Amino acid sequence: MPQQGFVLTRQIVETDGKTSLMLWLNTVDGPVKLITEPQKSCFFIRQEQRSSVVRMLSDARVEHSINDLNLKTFAQQPISALYFDNPAQTYQARDLLKGQGVVCYEDDIRLADRYLMERFICGSLCFSGNTRQYPDYVLVEHARVKRADYQPQFRYLSLDIECSAQGQLFSVGLSAPDYRLVIMIGAVQSGPEWIHWVADEKALLQALITNVEDYDPDLFIGWNLVNFDFKLLIERAARLRLPLSLGRGNSAASWRDGRETNQGFVTVPGRVVIDGIDGLKTATYQFDSFSLEHVSQQLLGKGKATEDVDNRLAAIEHDFQHNKVKLAEYNLQDCVLVEEIFSHTRLLDFLTLRSRLTGLELDRSGGSVAAFTNLYLPRLHRAGYIAPNLPAGGGLASPGGYVMESHPGLYKQVLVLDFKSLYPSIIRTFKIDPMGLTEGLLEPDKAIPGFRGAVFHRTRHFLPEIIASLWAQRDEAKQQQDAARSQAIKILMNSFYGVLGSGGCRFYDTRLASSITLRGHDIMQTTARWIEEQGHQVIYGDTDSTFVWLGDDTTDQQAAEQGRQLEQLINQRWQRKLREELDLECFLEIEFESHFKRFVMPTIRGSEQGSKKRYAGLKATDKGDKLVFKGLESVRSDWTALAKHFQTRLYEMVFADKDVLAFVRELIEQVKAGELDEQLVYRKRLRKPLTSYVKNIPPHVRAARLADEQNKTLGKPLRYQHKGWIHYVITLNGPQPVEYQNAPLDYEHYIERQIRPVAEGILPFVGEDFDTLVSQQMGLFG
Repeated sequence: MPQQGFVLTRQIVETDGKTSLMLWLNTVDGPVKLITEPQKSCFFIRQEQRSSVVRMLSDARVEHSINDLNLKTFAQQPISALYFDNPAQTYQARDLLKGQGVVCYEDDIRLADRYLMERFICGSLCFSGNTRQYPDYVLVEHARVKRADYQPQFRYLSLDIECSAQGQLFSVGLSAPDYRLVIMIGAVQSGPEWIHWVADEKALLQALITNVEDYDPDLFIGWNLVNFDFKLLIERAARLRLPLSLGRGNSAASWRDGRETNQGFVTVPGRVVIDGIDGLKTATYQFDSFSLEHVSQQLLGKGKATEDVDNRLAAIEHDFQHNKVKLAEYNLQDCVLVEEIFSHTRLLDFLTLRSRLTGLELDRSGGSVAAFTNLYLPRLHRAGYIAPNLPAGGGLASPGGYVMESHPGLYKQVLVLDFKSLYPSIIRTFKIDPMGLTEGLLEPDKAIPGFRGAVFHRTRHFLPEIIASLWAQRDEAKQQQDAARSQAIKILMNSFYGVLGSGGCRFYDTRLASSITLRGHDIMQTTARWIEEQGHQVIYGDTDSTFVWLGDDTTDQQAAEQGRQLEQLINQRWQRKLREELDLECFLEIEFESHFKRFVMPTIRGSEQGSKKRYAGLKATDKGDKLVFKGLESVRSDWTALAKHFQTRLYEMVFADKDVLAFVRELIEQVKAGELDEQLVYRKRLRKPLTSYVKNIPPHVRAARLADEQNKTLGKPLRYQHKGWIHYVITLNGPQPVEYQNAPLDYEHYIERQIRPVAEGILPFVGEDFDTLVSQQMGLFG
């Protein structure tokens, strides 16, 4: 009877020159190692080149077979498929043919990916075959698989290592909801029972292997887990000539460097290694810093139990020599913090659903192009086409989203009307689709017009239906308040436009992306015209949002009512327009999203022209009025606490129609009197090693160099040589690190660079001028 499982890892295995796939699965009955029947690799060529291709491969003695297929290119050229018994033959043939000018199609798709996608398998599958029971897993050979909808439950271990600056291992921590362990090098001493003492590095790695095997996790989770912890573990094991057998079936972990990047890849058969940083970025989380300390403080409101997080390495080396129990507690806390972050964000739920929607591996970061290919390619093949190749030279840039010129000013009663998932709804409404473009060009008179020469077939397409299915699933997730599921679907839907406009996608065509963005421009401009016909003024528009000023005399109740009326009017007019002019069902939907009781659209600094993507307002919410800043100084990570505090208070006062002059003058006076020195600290990230800054030396780098020069003089560890964060101030002698400041603060710098830009963003709208205000104040003290 067929069973169900979820694909954890996928590798190829070669036996007697034949290639099979090895899939490790999570099932309700435990891990399963599944081996398929031998599979052939393939790619495609045009039929017109068949005879010359066969001759070239035969002359080079590359074993192959070739079949003419009932498939064609987007240029309507018939194609043939070349088949090979193993990847080595495939690569040899591909390189030979390309060297002779033969165009090869779909030659970059991995065998395991093609095997799963052509069966429409996304994460979950149903399998049967010849079964054999082993102590720790079930082996299924000659397996047959098909699509299923299995929801896995994972066992995981959070892993973290502590080591010296030279990479010598000190300890390894492991944790799970029901598990705590730190393997520590050192003589046995009293301490928590979860500390396991070992003699040396080799014993530490052997203990790690044994405990992982006993717990048998499906996943490892951690922080910078791939490019630091696992990389170092594999390097130290190789140095000791010890196979790091952390995979299932006693298989070893392996490492390979990424091509042209600093990112590597780790393979642990039967177990997935998930890095929390990559996972959160994939889920579109954004932080000023992705350090474990910063993220845990932001998400959990707590961090590491250490006196000096920034100087962690020196503390670790000290504790390893003098207080190993303390180091073990620190090691375990890192593991537990990662667990709590994964739990708080439901990151595993998000990654699992993404895999079940798209077929992407759990540990795949990014992957928008691969997700689109997984979903689209098998459908395309069944419609009689193969995919085109990547564009030469990376393709041409497509137009961006619509941004209208803004009308700067200080307003009362501004509404924001947003189109719900504008780009996906354009794709769905106007049938924008790679194959639909090809088919539409064959019958342009019957097709839906796009932009830049594009026309789209009314019935021959796939992407609109994929969008519709995802849309329905997201609505269901929202109703069930399933935030992780809703977010995964939203990210996937919104990625389709970017994929079609990316030269890294085989379906790239500037006509596709332009038919989305330029249609968006048309929709936004038409919508603004309809709103202004109702007697309102549109003061700004950005991609999918329209900002409408109702007039300062409008009441809050009237504003909310007019927002609902405009929403209904615009939706009805789009439905009617598309039905009458193009005979299309309209899936565009505008929503009355926000009501700002007060709103300011600033000018570009030093100009009377309105800015873009920058505004502030007092937003009405169910929980009261909320101050909102978009693109202004308060959201900049390197802005001082002084500027953030000043901006918040200044805007609150302006929105409350209070006199701000006394406040501004008092603040400047406090700054000059040294009463706000603690708010004048800059915090900025060093994104490169200090030695990499050669020509332009920004202030934070100068401060970091001064700090490490002083550290060196005092015999302390150098803290800023390899990236990191620096806290510094601007003094009369230039930038200085906070810990070694010895010159007076340059208060004029802070007034000019921190207070002035904030003030000039709003004071002109209340009839005040910062220069006049400052000069008047200087006169008082003259």
